[in-house]
Amino acid sequence: MNEMYNMSIVAHNYSVIGILGTIFINIMMLFRARDIKKYSRFMTIFMPIGMTVIGTIIFTGVVMMAAKHLEFSEENILMIIFAIVLIILENTRSKKLQCLGKEEDEPLSLYKKQVYKIFMIEIIMVLSISIWMWL
Repeated sequence: MNEMYNMSIVAHNYSVIGILGTIFINIMMLFRARDIKKYSRFMTIFMPIGMTVIGTIIFTGVVMMAAKHLEFSEENILMIIFAIVLIILENTRSKKLQCLGKEEDEPLSLYKKQVYKIFMIEIIMVLSISIWMWL
């Protein structure tokens, strides 16, 4: 049981690093975006990767909770809330992209401003919970 818990901690840490990497790739691609069609095509391919990484974080967290005999500590409850908020933010970002006018340039700049805020919230959330857990 202890081996499963230790392996889950390592996998969980790598998953958190993976979600930060995914967020930074999203920021880089948004920064480079000039054409809405190309960017939305990229996001159609890349969005499932980001959701898979979020799912990996949730799965490894569940395995760790099972190894602790489903102990709902303050940290576990906070991580569950953060995971739900992260999923909601990603879905909000995806819906904003679907609602964009496909021919205009102005909606892309407005979308970029809104999505940069979402990315900053996500980065702050992930880093804050990570620093709290690693200290």
